[in-house]
Amino acid sequence: MKPIRIFRHVDCEGPGYLLDVLARHGLTYELVRVDQGEAVPPRIDDVAGLVFMGGGMSANDELPWIDQELALIRRAIEAEVPVLGHCLGGQLMSKALGGEVVANPVREIGWLEVQAADTALAAEWLPVRSGSFEAFHWHGERFSIPEGGRLILSSEHCREQAFVIGNSLAMQCHVEMTEALVREWVARFADQLDDGAPTVQSKDLILQGLRERIRHLQAVADVIYARWLRPILAQQR
Repeated sequence: MKPIRIFRHVDCEGPGYLLDVLARHGLTYELVRVDQGEAVPPRIDDVAGLVFMGGGMSANDELPWIDQELALIRRAIEAEVPVLGHCLGGQLMSKALGGEVVANPVREIGWLEVQAADTALAAEWLPVRSGSFEAFHWHGERFSIPEGGRLILSSEHCREQAFVIGNSLAMQCHVEMTEALVREWVARFADQLDDGAPTVQSKDLILQGLRERIRHLQAVADVIYARWLRPILAQQR
């Protein structure tokens, strides 16, 4: 069984709830700790899929591993190896495919509503019974939709929240969150909170009702991850 290779760019921005989902399906994974200087493996024939996590750096930064990951994403999508991007990971996917990563008009930090597109494709990937749901956000940049990509999710202040291309998914928001991850981010990045912007929530607001919010978010993540895993699971049969 080929593993899913997960790229971590910051020590506290790991795959979180995704690991629970993989374990439930009996899938294995490898974690590439880019934040610890581990090399970016260039192969794609030894994996079932690639996952790129978030990070405070920009996809436009001149870091050696960024170009390596961009090249890897292009090769994987051309070969129809499923790719999944969270926040920075989604931005890397956009840039790798010819899109742009630019500053968003406002930063989005905390629990904010996202709206599913009214399309059959969005219904295939998202729990769209209500049309919208609350997702977790922590970003100041946004990606454009590259050629061949199709928008499936937006927010009031950031139109491009997720796009699908083939069997791959790029997300600007975070669906991988656990209670522990939220608490760690709020503690570690406290200086980014309380700036007065309506789209940047305070520590208290982010932590309010956290257990219930995480429960709802993980129910959303179950749907999204199950759809992304569909071609991977089909290969295991």
